[in-house]
Amino acid sequence: MNKLPILYSYWRSSCSWRVRICLNLKEVPYDIKPISLIKSGGEQHCNEYREVNPMEQVPALQIDGHTLVESVAIMQYLEETRPQRPLLPQDFYKRAKVREICEIIASGIQPLQNLIVLIHVGEEKKKEWAQHWITRGFRAVEKLLSTSAGKYCVGDEITLADCCLVPQVFNARRFHVDLRPYPIILRIDRELESHPAFRAAHPSAQPDSPPEITK
Repeated sequence: MNKLPILYSYWRSSCSWRVRICLNLKEVPYDIKPISLIKSGGEQHCNEYREVNPMEQVPALQIDGHTLVESVAIMQYLEETRPQRPLLPQDFYKRAKVREICEIIASGIQPLQNLIVLIHVGEEKKKEWAQHWITRGFRAVEKLLSTSAGKYCVGDEITLADCCLVPQVFNARRFHVDLRPYPIILRIDRELESHPAFRAAHPSAQPDSPPEITK
């Protein structure tokens, strides 16, 4: 009997979330091992987990006898090893557009409002800080979507860009970012909120989600 992949995940981590979406879309069964980013100073810093991910972050995925870290690298591995449910277009230009959106979110927005950064910024300034960088990034994403979007971020098929976008919209709402200037982002988020793969990946559906969290 083959062992299921193990995803080290935190319920509210947008990086873990995008990988959960990707696994669900690929219909890859997996087990979740919750890693609390706040309990006991953060379980990601314990010696045992440092052996899994030396960056002391989530997610990490153990799959096919390997351990992989960094969400975008994990999603690309899943795309290359499980190509039967593609999340990248065949067209090379459209593939580049998907990667553009993924990079803006995964490199240009999310790291700047990550927990470790917000702790450094401080409690008083963290909301303003997060709002600034999310707004800056969403202006760029909205502009890109004005030429790439169909039903979803790039055309009419779900791609890795959609896996990255939905968790970041959740983060924007968490920090009370005004989303009215981004109608395309909001439309795509609404389109995907009822999709089974996205619903199953939502923080409220995770085994470590606090009971008061709802969709």
